[in-house]
Amino acid sequence: MQDIGPEPLLGRLVDQRYKVLSRVARGGMATVYLATDLRLDRPVALKVLHPHLSMDDSFLDRLGSEAKAAAKLSHPHVVGVLDQGEELIDGNRLAYLVMEYLPGHTLRDVLLAQGSLTPRLALAYLDAVVEGLAAAHRAGLVHRDVKPENVLIADDGRIKIGDFGLARAVTTSTNTGTLIGTVAYLSPELVMGRTADARSDIYAIGIMLYELLTGEQPFRGEVPIQVAYQHVNSSVPAPSAELPGLAADLDELVRWCTEADPEDRPHDADALLGELRHIRTTLSDEQLDYSNSAVVKPTPPNYPPTAAISSAPGATEALPRATETEAISRPTEFLDRSVHPTTVLDRGAAAATAQGSFDSPAAAQLSPRAARVAEKKAQKQAAREAARNAARPVTTLRHGNTRRRGLIWLILIVILALLGGTAGWFFGLGPGALATVPDLKNKTVSEAQAALQTLGFSTTLQKLNDENIATDRVIATEPAAFVEQRKFQPVVLKVSLGPTLYTVPNLVAANLDAAKSQLNQNHLALGKVSQQFDEKVPAGQVISQNPAAGTQKRGATPIDLLLSQGPKPIPVPSVVGQTQQKANETLGGLGLKVVVAANQVFDSDIPAGSVVSQEPSSGTLPKGGTVNLVISKGPKMVLVPSFVGQQIDDVIAQLKNLKLKYNVTEILGGFFGTVRAQDPMKTSVPEGTVIELTVV
Repeated sequence: MQDIGPEPLLGRLVDQRYKVLSRVARGGMATVYLATDLRLDRPVALKVLHPHLSMDDSFLDRLGSEAKAAAKLSHPHVVGVLDQGEELIDGNRLAYLVMEYLPGHTLRDVLLAQGSLTPRLALAYLDAVVEGLAAAHRAGLVHRDVKPENVLIADDGRIKIGDFGLARAVTTSTNTGTLIGTVAYLSPELVMGRTADARSDIYAIGIMLYELLTGEQPFRGEVPIQVAYQHVNSSVPAPSAELPGLAADLDELVRWCTEADPEDRPHDADALLGELRHIRTTLSDEQLDYSNSAVVKPTPPNYPPTAAISSAPGATEALPRATETEAISRPTEFLDRSVHPTTVLDRGAAAATAQGSFDSPAAAQLSPRAARVAEKKAQKQAAREAARNAARPVTTLRHGNTRRRGLIWLILIVILALLGGTAGWFFGLGPGALATVPDLKNKTVSEAQAALQTLGFSTTLQKLNDENIATDRVIATEPAAFVEQRKFQPVVLKVSLGPTLYTVPNLVAANLDAAKSQLNQNHLALGKVSQQFDEKVPAGQVISQNPAAGTQKRGATPIDLLLSQGPKPIPVPSVVGQTQQKANETLGGLGLKVVVAANQVFDSDIPAGSVVSQEPSSGTLPKGGTVNLVISKGPKMVLVPSFVGQQIDDVIAQLKNLKLKYNVTEILGGFFGTVRAQDPMKTSVPEGTVIELTVV
């Protein structure tokens, strides 16, 4: 199946719902478009899979399962999956994912612009990323491709991580011998072909933290295989090696996240989040704002277009602000080498390389950092060998007195017996004896310390925030419960500081959209929204909130809002026929403003000084609204001429012109049609007055 054109979908309608507007990014697995959801009238990101993946039924089944799992994940720091489906367009099978569209930039853009970040800013970005990962890990989802390119920063400041489960869908359904991921952030177990879990994401977080602090990645090479080798055979250096004076807690955090053995890392993002927030609260402002501008940052690694180590090489194309995860064996353009693409690695080749077997000089050549690590290891080995050689005797005991030799042997035996007894006591009953760490979860600190002292353990305290364990209660121990440990080794009690609390912002006078944005930034949720009329607060603005501003609440606590509907509308009564004074009193008493027209009008029905008409005549107005009134001058006066002697038809025409009415009384049948008498005559009367006519 071939593409039907360079950009076949632009302007097209997908699934009779998504109008494709423009292309955002293209990679080895899919092309991302900006589209409009016509049903809900909102922008979305439409991720259309490449044809070679759309034809794979097993892949589509797996992708559907991953999309359903990701769609159930609703979190402020995770890009939402909105829809997934398939469609035939021009005879070609098209498979797609619909995701939340987040206009803004990526964390990679921030790094490219700033080089490196202060600890305060780096930890703030990671807090949002790790919180989103924690929600995913709780739902059983593993990202597998955590990197700055997949961290999206909206124009309004929201931070979200995207592309959940896509690398897993490709790896599981297409080729069990391949591995999807970005080589700079791959954990050792992924390089060695082992199963990925939440701890693989934690490793990538550790690499990201190192990069955010120093402006460079810890492992670099001319080709990705060299970087993969270092992940397995080298330890991630401390950031303070590049930034002397950096807080030791940050070195420890990077080391903990990037331990080679997954068992030595935080078991998931929830565990890491507590420690991350603890460090943020314990470091001083000077440590959080530390910056060493004298450190010169190297240019980011510049991988060649053939960045894949498999039988089907692939590359990546990156448009600005793209978050595309690349997939299998689909060569594409390489537009921006500063972006770190998702790489396809052959598991066998990667594992063999990690064990040290290189098939080419290019693969065997280590980066300068890896060479320094190897050199240090060789120096340490040489020092240990020299120490062992120095401990070997160079001469033998000379022959001497037999009794003396026996005494020496006796002394040696006694010493050895004492040493053996002491060692036996130390490791059997003394401080070196093994004891099992009890389960102390939810115990008070004093209860836990008493229990450990009874077993012979000493204790140290580590305080962390926890959403579920009450304050001053034990969250867990290190080592974990039921693990055996020598008594002289201390047990770390992880003690709860209670849940992380957030300050409720002041939302009064804000509109609903601004209130939602502030709540989102403060990790709080929108609660019940009610409305009422208010004479002082403009419509749409917040009148009050509950809980009040400044109170401390757990994350996701709902905040109820009362919105103003503006002034209550006033029904407009009819005042037609009322005197001007009465109309003013009626309308003014309701809070309405009265405006009287400058010109009065004649009206035969409405007395002078009364209201002839009003605008508006009905409906409602807000308080202070204007009602326009027209006042009557009373009926118009007409001079009645004498019609005696005139023909009745001419008289009637004249009366109509004068807007007078008439009543005709005929004598002798009115044979001649001549007016012989009238009443009144030669006097002024109001328009509409009836003139009595007598006709002969």
